Amino acid sequence: MSDVLIADDHPLFRDALQRAVLAAVPGAAVHAADSVPALFALIESMPEADLLLLDLHMPGARGYSALAHIRGQYPGLPTIVVSGHEEAQIARRALAHGASAYIPKSAAVETIVEAVRTVLDGDVWLPPQLVLGHVELKADEADVAARVASLTPQQFRVLNMIAEGLLNKQIAYDLGVSEATVKAHMTAIMRKLGVSNRTQVALAASHLDVEKEALPGIAEGK
Repeated sequence: MSDVLIADDHPLFRDALQRAVLAAVPGAAVHAADSVPALFALIESMPEADLLLLDLHMPGARGYSALAHIRGQYPGLPTIVVSGHEEAQIARRALAHGASAYIPKSAAVETIVEAVRTVLDGDVWLPPQLVLGHVELKADEADVAARVASLTPQQFRVLNMIAEGLLNKQIAYDLGVSEATVKAHMTAIMRKLGVSNRTQVALAASHLDVEKEALPGIAEGK
């Protein structure tokens, strides 16, 4: 029996993906997560899963950050990115970050079934309208992706909370840990990212944004 993981925070689309997976792989065991922390727990409990369908935009991640982290931590887990974006550039960047396929959320069930079967057969898949062109990651984006991949799951959560502009005390409250623990994570994150302060951490994370939008103001945490 195949174990397939679905990570998406929209219940209706999650159900649609599950139906497509079962059509592609009858009898598969489908396991769902509605946030990145829940996904990490799922992967840790099922390290031998056969496939992951990952929404680019879900609680606990920014842009390609979750994809980069998961590909670094679990290189043997084929990952299909699903997203509301339909731009070829965004799809090709997902493949450059290690995704095995990219499915726009507007895709028909038959298209999702084809993508799932193709990836499980060991191939890479893109919808026909997004096949043309080639994207190579810029050096700074590739470097940040590799560094993000080296973070622990908890450090990854802290990184994304910093990028959202949360203060240390807010992060500590949300994670149920002390501020001293958050500061220890901050130190480790800065070391792994090769930066020296909180603002540089957030700027580094911005390299993995889908549209590379300007970051909101980042406050120094106390």
